[in-house]
Amino acid sequence: MKRAAPFLLIFVIQAFCAIFFVSDILASVLGLQTAPISWEMRELMEIGASIGLVLGVVVGGLMLHRALRERHRAEERLRRASGAFMDLLEERFAEWGLTPSERDVALFAIKGMSTAEIAGLRSTSEGTVKAQTNAIYRKAGVSGRPQLLSLFIDDLMREDGAVQAAAKDSAA
Repeated sequence: MKRAAPFLLIFVIQAFCAIFFVSDILASVLGLQTAPISWEMRELMEIGASIGLVLGVVVGGLMLHRALRERHRAEERLRRASGAFMDLLEERFAEWGLTPSERDVALFAIKGMSTAEIAGLRSTSEGTVKAQTNAIYRKAGVSGRPQLLSLFIDDLMREDGAVQAAAKDSAA
């Protein structure tokens, strides 16, 4: 909340500045009579309102810069996590002794593609894909796609960063 207070203050100042300028313009356009104020006071009000608006632009620019920097950091972390996930996949695939075809099928299965979609992408029959997925599940020690995906999610969620062997996971 402490970090938001300056921005809230700038927002309130800008709101008052906008109200001042809009009400002044509307009073002139609609011909509304207002109580006269000295020109010095009017100039001070306009200067204050202008400073408030400029301050809002500067703070808005700083906030935009900060948001873009944070977005860049988040994208970088996502890129690293994506690379870590691919490393994890490759490590597990090697550990299970998957063939190149089984690796492709496993990757497509993890991405959520159906057997028909995988067969279409690989230009093979659905029966071949089913046989390969069954071999993958057997080598990984799981009974289906949800458990296969859960192995990778569990590894990514581990705090120590270590990768457990599939055989140890299924034995436990």
